[in-house]
Amino acid sequence: MRYKVTFSYDGSKFNGYQKQKGIDNTVQGKIENALKEINNNVETKFTSSGRTDKGVSAYKQVGSCDIGVNITPYKLKRALNSRLHDYIHIIDVEETFDDFHPRYMLKEKTYIYKINLGEYNPIEKDYVCQLCKELDVEIMKKEIKDFIGEHDFSAFCSNEDKKDNCIRIIYDAKIEEKDNYLIISFTGNGFLKYMVRIMCGYLISVGLHKIEAGKIKLYLESKEKVSTKTARAEGLYLLDIKY
Repeated sequence: MRYKVTFSYDGSKFNGYQKQKGIDNTVQGKIENALKEINNNVETKFTSSGRTDKGVSAYKQVGSCDIGVNITPYKLKRALNSRLHDYIHIIDVEETFDDFHPRYMLKEKTYIYKINLGEYNPIEKDYVCQLCKELDVEIMKKEIKDFIGEHDFSAFCSNEDKKDNCIRIIYDAKIEEKDNYLIISFTGNGFLKYMVRIMCGYLISVGLHKIEAGKIKLYLESKEKVSTKTARAEGLYLLDIKY
């Protein structure tokens, strides 16, 4: 039986989401270890909608797994939560069709990036980007609109991303202010490696007046890599996924 699993995690406590050889402390690794115990000690692959970098957290992530033992979704949820680290929580488990794939079937994802513009806060250092500087928010709000639409995002992804197709659709992109905090959000049909962090880093550079505004479209068309600093992983969250 294939199960769809909705879960959240604190990325600051792991060495990234993806299971890696020789590194035990990953989100996927912890979940697969728990699934193996539940599934009669059978190695059980857990596939998610995508991987997040070290330090990136998720309010809502979705994965799937095939379980050979007879177990209800409710009992699987309880069994997983009883075996998982406190920094991973299974929100929901449901039976799904055999060819369900959490990555290829998703319609949209939303990421948010939190920035502290006020006094440095050591308590939030693993969860909010501690920029602690004044930004030209109005020019950033104008600039971010140029990311919306279907574009080739080769200029705004990592050199490590070797995908032949870098075309993605951004359905919505906005910036909200609350007290001394700024929240940047992107909703799209998919994101390349470091894409959200690179776009956020670019916007921060514009807001600091380190680079000239109004050039996003030129980068998208030319595919020339941007040279601005990539935003830190702390502060980035996978907020929502829709199917």
